Amino acid sequence: MESLWRGRTTRRWVFGLALAAILGALILVLVAPRESPSTKGADVPSAESQASNAPPSTSPTTTAKPTRSGPLSKVPTSVPPVTADYRALASAAAVAIFSWDTRSSSYSDVYARIRGWWFVLPDGSNPLAVLVQEFEATGVNAGSFASLAGQGAYRVATFESMACDNELVKVRERPAPWVGLHVCTVRLKVVDQTVSSSNSYTAPVSVMANCPPAATALPDRCQMVGFYASTSRIVY
Repeated sequence: MESLWRGRTTRRWVFGLALAAILGALILVLVAPRESPSTKGADVPSAESQASNAPPSTSPTTTAKPTRSGPLSKVPTSVPPVTADYRALASAAAVAIFSWDTRSSSYSDVYARIRGWWFVLPDGSNPLAVLVQEFEATGVNAGSFASLAGQGAYRVATFESMACDNELVKVRERPAPWVGLHVCTVRLKVVDQTVSSSNSYTAPVSVMANCPPAATALPDRCQMVGFYASTSRIVY
C-alpha cells in the first residue's frame, strides 16, 4: 500500500511540475517583448509610394501668384510688312498697336515703333497728333506707362476677327473718298499682365490702309494712314 501511495504521489508531482512548466512557458510568451520584423531583405516602400499612400493634407491651399517672366520675344517691329493685301496689313497693324512690354521698352520706344507704321499723307490730313491721341485711347500714356514699368507690365494682343469696307455699315453709308483707301475694324483678344495680376478682354481698333492704285500709295504695298481706338470713332 505504501508503495502504491508513493507511486501515485510521484506521478502527481511529475504532473504538477509539467503543468507548472507549461504555464510558465505560456506566461513568458505572453509577457516577453515582441521584436519588430527585420527589414533585412524586405522591400522597403519608396518615397513616392509613401507619398501616394499618405492622407491628403488638411492645410489650406494657396494660389500661386503670377511670376515675372522674360520679355516678350514677339513684340511687333517698327517695320510694317511689305504687302498689297490691306487685310493683312490691317490685322498686323492692330496687333502692333496693342502690344508692348515695359521690361524691354520705354514709352518713347513704343511710340517710335507705332510711328514707324503711320504714313503721313501729302495733304497732311492725318497728322501725328491723331496718332498720339488714338494710341492713348488704348489705355496707356507716358505717365501710366512709367507706373506700369514698376510692375513689370506687358500687353499681348492676338487677332480674333475682322470686317472691312462694305462689310461695315458706316463705310456703306459713307464710302472711302478715293479708290485704294480701305477701312478694317479688327477685333483683338488682349491680355494685360503684371507680376501680381492678369486681365484679359476684347478690344476693337479701326485701321485705315492706303493701297494701290491710289495716287498717294506706293506701287507695291499698302501703308497704314490712320487708326481709331477711341470708342466713339470705331467704324462698325
